Amino acid sequence: MGVWRIGADVLARGRFTLSPLAETIGALEALHWGTPRPGRETWLRDHRPAYRARLDADPVEALLVWAALRPRWMADFIGAPPEESDRSFRDELERVRRTPPEVAEADLAAGLGHPVPAELRRPDLPERAAALLEWVWTATVRPEWPRLRRVLEADIVARTQALSSGGWAAALAGLRPGMRWLGDGRLQVNAYDNPPRDIADDARLTFIPVSAAHGWVCWDLPHRYGIVYPCAGLLADAPESAPPQALSRLLGPVRATVLCRLTTPMSTTQLVALTGYGLGSVGGHLKVLLDARLVQRRRSGRSVLYYRTSLGDRLAAPETAVRGDPAEAARDHA
Repeated sequence: MGVWRIGADVLARGRFTLSPLAETIGALEALHWGTPRPGRETWLRDHRPAYRARLDADPVEALLVWAALRPRWMADFIGAPPEESDRSFRDELERVRRTPPEVAEADLAAGLGHPVPAELRRPDLPERAAALLEWVWTATVRPEWPRLRRVLEADIVARTQALSSGGWAAALAGLRPGMRWLGDGRLQVNAYDNPPRDIADDARLTFIPVSAAHGWVCWDLPHRYGIVYPCAGLLADAPESAPPQALSRLLGPVRATVLCRLTTPMSTTQLVALTGYGLGSVGGHLKVLLDARLVQRRRSGRSVLYYRTSLGDRLAAPETAVRGDPAEAARDHA
Protein backbone atom coordinates (compact mmCIF):
# COMPACT_ATOMS: atom_id res chain seq x y z
CA MET A 1 0.00 0.00 0.00
CA GLY A 2 1.07 3.61 -0.52
CA VAL A 3 2.14 5.10 2.83
CA TRP A 4 3.54 8.55 3.53
CA ARG A 5 5.62 8.94 6.69
CA ILE A 6 4.88 12.40 8.01
CA GLY A 7 6.51 14.23 10.90
CA ALA A 8 4.46 15.94 13.59
CA ASP A 9 5.43 19.42 12.39
CA VAL A 10 4.33 18.69 8.81
CA LEU A 11 1.02 17.33 10.02
CA ALA A 12 0.49 20.32 12.31
CA ARG A 13 0.95 22.61 9.30
CA GLY A 14 -1.41 20.54 7.14
CA ARG A 15 -4.29 22.52 5.66
CA PHE A 16 -7.50 21.98 3.74
CA THR A 17 -7.61 24.38 0.81
CA LEU A 18 -9.24 25.07 -2.56
CA SER A 19 -7.52 24.69 -5.92
CA PRO A 20 -9.27 25.86 -9.09
CA LEU A 21 -6.57 24.02 -11.04
CA ALA A 22 -7.36 20.73 -9.28
CA GLU A 23 -11.05 21.24 -10.03
CA THR A 24 -10.11 21.84 -13.68
CA ILE A 25 -8.00 18.68 -13.82
CA GLY A 26 -10.90 16.73 -12.36
CA ALA A 27 -13.12 18.15 -15.10
CA LEU A 28 -10.51 17.24 -17.73
CA GLU A 29 -10.39 13.65 -16.48
CA ALA A 30 -14.19 13.39 -16.57
CA LEU A 31 -14.28 14.78 -20.11
CA HIS A 32 -11.49 12.49 -21.24
CA TRP A 33 -12.63 9.24 -19.68
CA GLY A 34 -16.35 9.95 -19.77
CA THR A 35 -16.72 9.16 -16.05
CA PRO A 36 -18.41 12.04 -14.22
CA ARG A 37 -19.50 11.96 -10.63
CA PRO A 38 -23.06 10.60 -10.24
CA GLY A 39 -25.42 13.53 -10.68
CA ARG A 40 -23.10 15.26 -13.16
CA GLU A 41 -24.17 13.39 -16.28
CA THR A 42 -25.88 16.43 -17.78
CA TRP A 43 -22.70 18.47 -17.35
CA LEU A 44 -20.73 15.80 -19.23
CA ARG A 45 -23.33 15.58 -21.99
CA ASP A 46 -23.24 19.36 -22.44
CA HIS A 47 -19.46 19.72 -22.65
CA ARG A 48 -17.93 16.51 -23.96
CA PRO A 49 -18.78 17.05 -27.67
CA ALA A 50 -16.81 20.32 -27.70
CA TYR A 51 -13.92 18.64 -25.90
CA ARG A 52 -13.82 15.76 -28.36
CA ALA A 53 -14.01 18.20 -31.27
CA ARG A 54 -11.06 20.17 -29.86
CA LEU A 55 -8.88 17.04 -29.61
CA ASP A 56 -9.95 15.85 -33.07
CA ALA A 57 -8.77 19.16 -34.49
CA ASP A 58 -5.40 19.05 -32.71
CA PRO A 59 -3.59 15.67 -32.80
CA VAL A 60 -0.71 17.01 -30.69
CA GLU A 61 -3.07 18.05 -27.91
CA ALA A 62 -4.83 14.70 -28.10
CA LEU A 63 -1.51 12.91 -27.78
CA LEU A 64 -0.54 15.14 -24.87
CA VAL A 65 -3.70 14.22 -22.94
CA TRP A 66 -3.17 10.54 -23.73
CA ALA A 67 0.35 10.74 -22.24
CA ALA A 68 -0.50 12.99 -19.27
CA LEU A 69 -3.56 11.12 -17.99
CA ARG A 70 -2.77 7.45 -17.61
CA PRO A 71 -4.77 4.93 -15.60
CA ARG A 72 -3.79 5.43 -11.94
CA TRP A 73 -1.23 8.10 -12.89
CA MET A 74 -1.06 11.81 -13.76
CA ALA A 75 1.88 13.87 -15.03
CA ASP A 76 3.39 15.79 -12.10
CA PHE A 77 3.85 19.08 -13.94
CA ILE A 78 0.13 19.65 -14.61
CA GLY A 79 -1.19 18.79 -11.16
CA ALA A 80 1.21 20.18 -8.56
CA PRO A 81 -0.40 21.33 -5.27
CA PRO A 82 -1.13 25.05 -4.91
CA GLU A 83 1.32 27.39 -3.24
CA GLU A 84 0.34 29.52 -0.28
CA SER A 85 0.68 32.63 -2.42
CA ASP A 86 -1.81 31.42 -5.05
CA ARG A 87 -4.94 33.53 -5.23
CA SER A 88 -6.54 32.41 -8.48
CA PHE A 89 -6.62 29.86 -11.26
CA ARG A 90 -4.22 32.07 -13.22
CA ASP A 91 -1.62 31.84 -10.48
CA GLU A 92 -1.70 28.04 -10.57
CA LEU A 93 -1.78 27.88 -14.36
CA GLU A 94 1.28 30.09 -14.66
CA ARG A 95 3.37 27.42 -12.93
CA VAL A 96 2.32 24.91 -15.59
CA ARG A 97 3.43 27.37 -18.28
CA ARG A 98 6.79 27.94 -16.57
CA THR A 99 7.64 24.24 -16.49
CA PRO A 100 10.90 23.59 -18.41
CA PRO A 101 10.06 21.52 -21.54
CA GLU A 102 12.55 18.83 -20.57
CA VAL A 103 10.85 18.42 -17.17
CA ALA A 104 7.43 18.09 -18.77
CA GLU A 105 8.78 15.52 -21.22
CA ALA A 106 10.38 13.53 -18.40
CA ASP A 107 7.10 13.53 -16.45
CA LEU A 108 5.22 12.15 -19.43
CA ALA A 109 7.88 9.52 -20.08
CA ALA A 110 7.65 8.37 -16.45
CA GLY A 111 3.96 7.70 -16.84
CA LEU A 112 4.35 5.98 -20.20
CA GLY A 113 7.25 3.85 -19.08
CA HIS A 114 9.17 4.74 -22.23
CA PRO A 115 10.31 7.89 -24.12
CA VAL A 116 7.54 10.15 -25.36
CA PRO A 117 6.53 10.07 -29.04
CA ALA A 118 8.45 12.38 -31.32
CA GLU A 119 5.41 14.65 -31.71
CA LEU A 120 5.66 15.59 -28.01
CA ARG A 121 9.35 16.48 -28.06
CA ARG A 122 8.73 20.17 -28.54
CA PRO A 123 9.65 23.36 -26.65
CA ASP A 124 6.05 24.53 -26.31
CA LEU A 125 4.83 21.37 -24.55
CA PRO A 126 4.04 23.13 -21.21
CA GLU A 127 2.29 25.95 -23.07
CA ARG A 128 0.12 23.45 -24.97
CA ALA A 129 -0.85 21.78 -21.69
CA ALA A 130 -1.67 25.15 -20.12
CA ALA A 131 -3.78 26.15 -23.12
CA LEU A 132 -5.91 23.01 -22.81
CA LEU A 133 -6.36 23.48 -19.06
CA GLU A 134 -7.34 27.10 -19.63
CA TRP A 135 -9.96 26.01 -22.16
CA VAL A 136 -11.41 23.42 -19.76
CA TRP A 137 -11.56 26.02 -17.00
CA THR A 138 -13.14 28.72 -19.15
CA ALA A 139 -15.65 26.51 -20.96
CA THR A 140 -16.70 23.99 -18.32
CA VAL A 141 -15.68 25.04 -14.80
CA ARG A 142 -15.72 28.83 -14.45
CA PRO A 143 -19.43 29.27 -15.33
CA GLU A 144 -20.44 27.36 -12.19
CA TRP A 145 -17.38 28.02 -10.04
CA PRO A 146 -19.21 30.27 -7.52
CA ARG A 147 -21.64 27.44 -6.75
CA LEU A 148 -18.95 24.76 -6.73
CA ARG A 149 -16.76 26.89 -4.51
CA ARG A 150 -19.48 27.18 -1.86
CA VAL A 151 -19.95 23.40 -1.84
CA LEU A 152 -16.21 22.77 -1.60
CA GLU A 153 -15.80 25.37 1.15
CA ALA A 154 -18.60 23.71 3.12
CA ASP A 155 -16.72 20.42 2.89
CA ILE A 156 -13.57 22.12 4.19
CA VAL A 157 -15.54 23.56 7.11
CA ALA A 158 -16.87 20.11 8.00
CA ARG A 159 -13.40 18.53 7.79
CA THR A 160 -11.84 21.28 9.87
CA GLN A 161 -14.49 20.84 12.53
CA ALA A 162 -13.85 17.09 12.57
CA LEU A 163 -10.13 17.78 12.92
CA SER A 164 -10.64 20.04 15.93
CA SER A 165 -12.90 17.55 17.69
CA GLY A 166 -11.42 14.18 16.74
CA GLY A 167 -7.93 14.76 15.35
CA TRP A 168 -6.60 13.70 11.97
CA ALA A 169 -8.14 10.23 12.17
CA ALA A 170 -11.60 11.85 12.27
CA ALA A 171 -10.83 14.51 9.66
CA LEU A 172 -9.52 11.98 7.15
CA ALA A 173 -12.19 9.33 7.73
CA GLY A 174 -13.83 8.49 4.43
CA LEU A 175 -11.78 11.08 2.57
CA ARG A 176 -11.12 8.75 -0.36
CA PRO A 177 -11.04 4.96 -0.94
CA GLY A 178 -7.90 3.29 0.36
CA MET A 179 -6.89 6.22 2.54
CA ARG A 180 -6.73 6.23 6.32
CA TRP A 181 -4.62 7.51 9.20
CA LEU A 182 -2.53 4.64 10.57
CA GLY A 183 -1.03 6.51 13.49
CA ASP A 184 2.64 6.97 14.40
CA GLY A 185 3.06 9.52 11.61
CA ARG A 186 1.89 7.12 8.90
CA LEU A 187 -0.77 8.12 6.38
CA GLN A 188 -2.00 5.51 3.92
CA VAL A 189 -2.80 7.55 0.80
CA ASN A 190 -3.98 4.69 -1.42
CA ALA A 191 -4.06 0.92 -1.72
CA TYR A 192 -1.36 0.75 -4.39
CA ASP A 193 1.71 -1.43 -3.83
CA ASN A 194 4.18 1.45 -3.62
CA PRO A 195 7.16 1.79 -1.28
CA PRO A 196 6.72 4.16 1.70
CA ARG A 197 7.59 7.80 1.05
CA ASP A 198 9.27 9.96 3.71
CA ILE A 199 7.98 13.53 3.70
CA ALA A 200 10.61 16.18 4.45
CA ASP A 201 10.21 18.01 7.77
CA ASP A 202 9.89 21.38 6.02
CA ALA A 203 7.30 20.15 3.50
CA ARG A 204 3.78 21.56 3.14
CA LEU A 205 0.84 19.16 3.04
CA THR A 206 -2.54 20.20 1.63
CA PHE A 207 -5.89 18.43 1.33
CA ILE A 208 -7.94 19.62 -1.65
CA PRO A 209 -11.65 18.86 -2.25
CA VAL A 210 -12.96 18.64 -5.83
CA SER A 211 -16.30 17.79 -7.41
CA ALA A 212 -14.74 14.94 -9.42
CA ALA A 213 -15.68 11.30 -8.93
CA HIS A 214 -12.16 10.30 -7.91
CA GLY A 215 -9.18 11.84 -6.16
CA TRP A 216 -5.43 11.60 -6.59
CA VAL A 217 -2.15 12.48 -4.90
CA CYS A 218 0.20 15.10 -6.26
CA TRP A 219 3.46 16.79 -5.38
CA ASP A 220 6.17 19.23 -6.36
CA LEU A 221 9.17 17.52 -4.85
CA PRO A 222 10.55 17.87 -2.28
CA HIS A 223 8.50 20.51 -0.48
CA ARG A 224 4.82 20.42 -1.56
CA TYR A 225 2.46 17.47 -1.30
CA GLY A 226 -1.26 17.36 -1.94
CA ILE A 227 -4.11 14.91 -1.55
CA VAL A 228 -7.08 15.63 -3.79
CA TYR A 229 -10.35 14.03 -2.72
CA PRO A 230 -14.02 14.01 -3.83
CA CYS A 231 -15.96 16.43 -1.67
CA ALA A 232 -18.82 15.19 0.47
CA GLY A 233 -22.43 15.94 -0.42
CA LEU A 234 -24.36 15.88 -3.65
CA LEU A 235 -23.48 18.07 -6.61
CA ALA A 236 -26.52 18.34 -8.85
CA ASP A 237 -26.18 19.30 -12.51
CA ALA A 238 -28.74 22.06 -12.25
CA PRO A 239 -27.81 25.43 -10.71
CA GLU A 240 -29.01 26.07 -7.20
CA SER A 241 -32.73 26.71 -7.41
CA ALA A 242 -34.51 29.40 -5.46
CA PRO A 243 -36.72 28.27 -2.58
CA PRO A 244 -40.43 27.84 -3.36
CA GLN A 245 -42.07 31.23 -3.89
CA ALA A 246 -44.78 30.54 -1.35
CA LEU A 247 -42.15 29.65 1.26
CA SER A 248 -40.18 32.84 0.48
CA ARG A 249 -43.33 34.91 0.98
CA LEU A 250 -44.05 33.14 4.25
CA LEU A 251 -40.57 33.18 5.79
CA GLY A 252 -38.65 35.71 3.74
CA PRO A 253 -36.19 34.75 0.97
CA VAL A 254 -33.07 34.45 3.15
CA ARG A 255 -34.73 32.37 5.86
CA ALA A 256 -36.37 30.18 3.21
CA THR A 257 -32.98 29.64 1.56
CA VAL A 258 -31.40 28.57 4.85
CA LEU A 259 -34.22 26.08 5.45
CA CYS A 260 -34.00 24.65 1.93
CA ARG A 261 -30.24 24.17 2.15
CA LEU A 262 -30.59 21.93 5.21
CA THR A 263 -30.91 18.79 3.12
CA THR A 264 -28.49 17.13 5.58
CA PRO A 265 -27.47 18.16 9.12
CA MET A 266 -25.14 21.18 8.95
CA SER A 267 -23.38 23.56 11.27
CA THR A 268 -23.83 27.31 11.14
CA THR A 269 -20.42 27.74 9.52
CA GLN A 270 -21.29 25.19 6.82
CA LEU A 271 -24.47 27.07 6.02
CA VAL A 272 -22.49 30.31 5.84
CA ALA A 273 -20.17 28.71 3.28
CA LEU A 274 -23.03 27.26 1.23
CA THR A 275 -25.32 30.28 1.20
CA GLY A 276 -22.82 33.12 1.15
CA TYR A 277 -24.71 34.92 3.95
CA GLY A 278 -22.97 36.30 7.01
CA LEU A 279 -22.51 34.33 10.21
CA GLY A 280 -24.77 36.64 12.24
CA SER A 281 -27.49 36.52 9.60
CA VAL A 282 -27.49 32.72 9.35
CA GLY A 283 -27.38 32.33 13.14
CA GLY A 284 -30.33 34.69 13.58
CA HIS A 285 -32.43 32.92 10.97
CA LEU A 286 -31.64 29.53 12.48
CA LYS A 287 -32.89 30.75 15.86
CA VAL A 288 -36.20 31.81 14.31
CA LEU A 289 -36.53 28.49 12.47
CA LEU A 290 -35.71 26.66 15.70
CA ASP A 291 -38.35 28.60 17.64
CA ALA A 292 -40.87 27.84 14.89
CA ARG A 293 -40.03 24.12 15.17
CA LEU A 294 -38.99 23.95 11.53
CA VAL A 295 -35.49 22.81 12.51
CA GLN A 296 -33.92 21.04 15.44
CA ARG A 297 -30.31 20.85 16.56
CA ARG A 298 -27.96 18.31 18.08
CA ARG A 299 -24.36 18.31 19.19
CA SER A 300 -21.72 16.38 17.25
CA GLY A 301 -18.35 16.66 19.00
CA ARG A 302 -17.68 20.38 19.34
CA SER A 303 -20.15 21.29 16.59
CA VAL A 304 -23.87 21.97 16.74
CA LEU A 305 -25.69 20.58 13.72
CA TYR A 306 -29.08 21.83 12.54
CA TYR A 307 -31.54 19.67 10.64
CA ARG A 308 -35.10 20.01 9.41
CA THR A 309 -38.09 18.62 11.26
CA SER A 310 -40.79 16.77 9.35
CA LEU A 311 -42.71 20.06 9.12
CA GLY A 312 -39.60 21.77 7.81
CA ASP A 313 -39.22 19.05 5.19
CA ARG A 314 -42.79 19.56 4.01
CA LEU A 315 -42.40 23.32 3.77
CA ALA A 316 -39.08 23.05 1.91
CA ALA A 317 -40.42 20.54 -0.63
CA PRO A 318 -40.50 21.83 -4.23
CA GLU A 319 -43.84 23.36 -5.14
CA THR A 320 -44.26 20.91 -8.01
CA ALA A 321 -43.83 17.98 -5.64
CA VAL A 322 -46.51 19.29 -3.30
CA ARG A 323 -48.92 20.10 -6.11
CA GLY A 324 -48.26 16.77 -7.79
CA ASP A 325 -49.32 14.61 -4.82
CA PRO A 326 -53.03 13.73 -5.36
CA ALA A 327 -53.26 11.93 -2.01
CA GLU A 328 -51.93 14.96 -0.20
CA ALA A 329 -54.34 17.22 -2.03
CA ALA A 330 -57.25 14.95 -1.15
CA ARG A 331 -56.36 15.04 2.53
CA ASP A 332 -56.05 18.83 2.45
CA HIS A 333 -59.58 19.12 1.01
CA ALA A 334 -61.20 16.46 3.17
